[in-house]
Amino acid sequence: MSNKQTCLLLGATGVGKTLLVKRLQMINLHGLGELGTPPPTLPTVGTNLTDLTLKRKKVTVRELGGCMGPIWPSYFKDCSSVIFMVDSANIAQVSSSCIQLLSVLSAEPLRNASVLILFNKRDMPCIMSLIEIKSLFRIDDIIASATQPITTLELSARSGQGLQEVLRWLESVAVK
Repeated sequence: MSNKQTCLLLGATGVGKTLLVKRLQMINLHGLGELGTPPPTLPTVGTNLTDLTLKRKKVTVRELGGCMGPIWPSYFKDCSSVIFMVDSANIAQVSSSCIQLLSVLSAEPLRNASVLILFNKRDMPCIMSLIEIKSLFRIDDIIASATQPITTLELSARSGQGLQEVLRWLESVAVK
């Protein structure tokens, strides 16, 4: 296996993928310290590539815009891991996110990829509880039927909650 690995970052439009990548890049370069004000972001149209160096391994995070869902499969071939983000403050988006995730998990090229499901925007006042969103998402059923190892985490890309755990997960899958 090469010293460079690719992690796909997927999720619906507006779930916080771009902010997550910017925050991870900042922590990777400068350490956790004070994150400061969240940088401005725009919805990604197309793809953004961000390189992170984790335990002497280079991990390229390929963020695919949510509007690109129909062509996500064309990027599955060369990736070793997937981060799938869910906006836990947008109840109307949960069912479509679940369908997108099931499609990703059933893709043959990803059958052995490590998968991280992030429930983002945990800092918002209008979120469902984690138990509610996992139940609505049927996360236990998804994990039980998937061929991939799946990890779930709560996150607030805006406040920084959970960012260190995301980096630890990326490090753990990068050493494989």
